[in-house]
Amino acid sequence: MTVSMFDRDALTKAFAGHDAVVNLATSMPSTATFVLRRAWAETERVRTEGSAAVADAAVEAGVGRLVQESVSMLYPDSGDRWVDETAATDRYPNAIGNLAAETSALRFGAAGGRAVVLRFGLFYGPGARHSEQFLSLARHHVLPVMGPPDAYLSSIHVADGGTAVTAALHVAAGIYNVVDDRPLTRREYARALAEAAGQRPWVSGPGRMAGLLGDRLTSLTRSLRVSNRKLRDSSGWRPRYPSAVEGWSATALEV
Repeated sequence: MTVSMFDRDALTKAFAGHDAVVNLATSMPSTATFVLRRAWAETERVRTEGSAAVADAAVEAGVGRLVQESVSMLYPDSGDRWVDETAATDRYPNAIGNLAAETSALRFGAAGGRAVVLRFGLFYGPGARHSEQFLSLARHHVLPVMGPPDAYLSSIHVADGGTAVTAALHVAAGIYNVVDDRPLTRREYARALAEAAGQRPWVSGPGRMAGLLGDRLTSLTRSLRVSNRKLRDSSGWRPRYPSAVEGWSATALEV
């Protein structure tokens, strides 16, 4: 059955009789338009109106569990400190949609359901469009680097993100970070990408200059050393790729 995520009545009928609903819907802008505010309009509609409709329909259908996708980039810049789920979130323009989606999930929980929010790191791997583009650039000696080289980037391979969703069907309600075991600094991340591409970079950037675009790139330039311990301890979930070093090597064999 295929229905619009904005049609609450149709969703309610589709959800009837199901134990869980997993909302991974997104409409991310392309890499070329990422910095344009207007390019985020559809994404924000999916995360605000769409996620609200999904949560409300799940309540009406009597679904017991809702798993809602979110992002770990909601946390404020934390330097080299580890960040867990108790940290406050930061309300910047590109985060509004994710915060709205989380609020909808928590409303489902307040109505008696079990709401699980998964805050994913930056996706990479086969099928992650921007990461395939980054790998292609690296193979042509161009190495994308966003933000200060010593700032941390918390990522997650798409395959490990998938197994985390499965694990989320069996954990207690709450918020869980879904990231690699070992976040890398941007210098380490760029080195892992270059080694996976098998090419020496001739050009890299924009580095610190990306910060000049302010909140339009803040999700990619802040330093976030995010911990996945809560999900690991709660479910036994383990990422297949401990860091992007192993993950990018595996990706290069498939892309």
